[in-house]
Amino acid sequence: MEGDRLESPVTIKGIERELICPACKELFTHPLILPCQHNVCHKCVKEILFAFEDTFADGGSESSNQSSPRIKISSSSMDRIDRISRSGFGVYTGRKRNSLTPRSSLFPCPGCQRDIDLGERGINGLFRNFTLETIVERYRQAARAAIAIMCDFCKPPPQESTKSCMDCSASYCNECFKIHHPWGTVKAQHEYVGPTTNFRPKILMCPEHEMERVNMYCELCRRPVCHLCKLGGCHANHRVTTMSTAYKTLKEKLSKDIEYLISKESQVKAHITQLDLLLKETECNSERAKEEASQSFEKLSHVLEEKKSAALKAIEASKNLRLEKLQTQAEEYQGLLENNGLVGYAQEVLKETDPSFFVQTAKQLHVRIQKATESLKNFRPAAETTFEDFVVDIAKQEDILGDLAFHSNGLETPEINEEQSRVYNKALISWECPGKTDSADTYVLEYHKLNREEESATWQEIKVCSKSKVISDLDDNSSYAFRVRGYKGSICSPWSQEVILHTPPAPVFSFLFDDKCGYNSEHLLLNPGRTSVESRAGFPLLLGSEHMQVGCYTTLDYIIGDTGIAKGKHFWAFHVEAYSYLVKVGVVSSSKIQKLFHNTHDVTSPRYEQDSGHDSGSEDAFFDSSQPVTLVTLGMKKFFIPMTPASPKDPASRILPLPSCLGICLDCDKGKVGFYDAGCMKCLYESKVDCSGMMYPAFALMGGAAVHLEKAVRARYGEYHDDF
Repeated sequence: MEGDRLESPVTIKGIERELICPACKELFTHPLILPCQHNVCHKCVKEILFAFEDTFADGGSESSNQSSPRIKISSSSMDRIDRISRSGFGVYTGRKRNSLTPRSSLFPCPGCQRDIDLGERGINGLFRNFTLETIVERYRQAARAAIAIMCDFCKPPPQESTKSCMDCSASYCNECFKIHHPWGTVKAQHEYVGPTTNFRPKILMCPEHEMERVNMYCELCRRPVCHLCKLGGCHANHRVTTMSTAYKTLKEKLSKDIEYLISKESQVKAHITQLDLLLKETECNSERAKEEASQSFEKLSHVLEEKKSAALKAIEASKNLRLEKLQTQAEEYQGLLENNGLVGYAQEVLKETDPSFFVQTAKQLHVRIQKATESLKNFRPAAETTFEDFVVDIAKQEDILGDLAFHSNGLETPEINEEQSRVYNKALISWECPGKTDSADTYVLEYHKLNREEESATWQEIKVCSKSKVISDLDDNSSYAFRVRGYKGSICSPWSQEVILHTPPAPVFSFLFDDKCGYNSEHLLLNPGRTSVESRAGFPLLLGSEHMQVGCYTTLDYIIGDTGIAKGKHFWAFHVEAYSYLVKVGVVSSSKIQKLFHNTHDVTSPRYEQDSGHDSGSEDAFFDSSQPVTLVTLGMKKFFIPMTPASPKDPASRILPLPSCLGICLDCDKGKVGFYDAGCMKCLYESKVDCSGMMYPAFALMGGAAVHLEKAVRARYGEYHDDF
């Protein structure tokens, strides 16, 4: 019986690489399973999170990494930590609903180099990988076979243990085990294994509900869950199966895969032989490539040396010529001193007493003296001292050398798809290759912020394995340039043409259409996700107008957002269908909502004609003069700028083409609302608004019309796995 319960020896040669933590590069210690299915030591996870918190608090100072000598955080990991700290996750204070949204913990996984969301519970929501922990312990025992595990209860000197009790978490020799586990007692039923120092719990408890044991397996999340997780937790709508079924299914799959690999042992050996040949061939080819690359750079170096020599010679010749001119000028001025040069010679000529001899010599001397006097009055150096004409401009050459790489004619230049690429809460950049076949293995996406003050921009680089990438660390109200190139091994394609995209003027505000407050279900139709609304007043209107002979009594049907804004600056975007006849969009204060829904005016009946005698302006006055409501009119593929004292008198100048995507920016602090072309983030119209109350997005539809809220940019599941 004892032999049946003891663990059989396991051969663990050659699996060391699977047992090393990617963070500390040592054997796993209490490994935790991350949502990306990578394992990291419990201590390493805490140290990385502490390093992240220090970076977030200290602004990424170098001192924040010095507290943990065990873990080695690479520069790329610190770059990801800095990027997370700049993203500004946390509580969203501008919302009325869900104002206490729990913080989510982002963890830079050292295994896949990805930022992993640990959820609300953070490290407490991760499972401990007891299976991996057991395998690591077996490896440790095999590595230290000469070191025996001693009995924990023997009197000195202790005897070598023969078994370990998983319930007592202790090791025993045969005699001590019989003493502490007498036959016929409860302890005799304890589970015992071979000598070990790895004591794991008999029951795996749920990290979400610490008093509940896991008894089900979520097929969507691929993790064990308890019955409370299924009843009312985050796995309520997920498909789950029993733990025994999941155990049987996964074990069968794993066993079949292992059996298949074992059956292909001869094929694996053949591949290994082939790989050995490829290794040698790669060594030879790499040496040849190095020699060719070295020759290419030597040619460039030779050209640069020639250019350098010619430039230095030109500078030296110019220097000598200038020095000669300046030296001659200095000697000439030296001669103007008393008893020196020209002045001294003139003084000697003045001593001549014979008039004829004096006149003969003095005439020519007087001309020289006059020239010297003139040069003294208008002093000018004979040569320039600066060498501005000899500055070498290498800016273009630097760019060319910076792009110097192993170009291949067979690797096509990718093109950024501007129709599929967009910027909203995040930036989604998509690209494609002109040819039908994609010969690139990976891509490098670069982007930088356009800043007029900076002459040379610093490109930020991201490696991508798919043809799209979501970027989340962009500044608001900014313009960014993007470019991409493909790589196949060390060979790369040229850079794509740069594409410039503009970020929203403020953080993106998320909301849904409210299906309760004033919602007219007879005239308006919401989609299940409450992100689209459509006017469907056609059939009820026909029934209602059956007995009408004069006028058309069509109303504006209003709908608002389900989330209000109390402070700050926020932006949201939406699409208006091209067939829409009349749509009004804007903001409304909470104090005016009831009045808005109780004044659904008949805008086309005869009583609203200017000459009908009806004072319609008194009923609609709040649309223009009362600032808590600001709406603009859209329809028939046009954007109508509201009539104001400062607006042009010509109506045609107030009509603009309707953008494919329209945005609204509400600044509660400054009391302004702006309407934007969300494609280029250009402001079309801006007005003041009273933001003393809670402000809500407002929409009104009449006739055939539809409005769709802009979808937030999210990283796709496929993209997440493609980049491993």
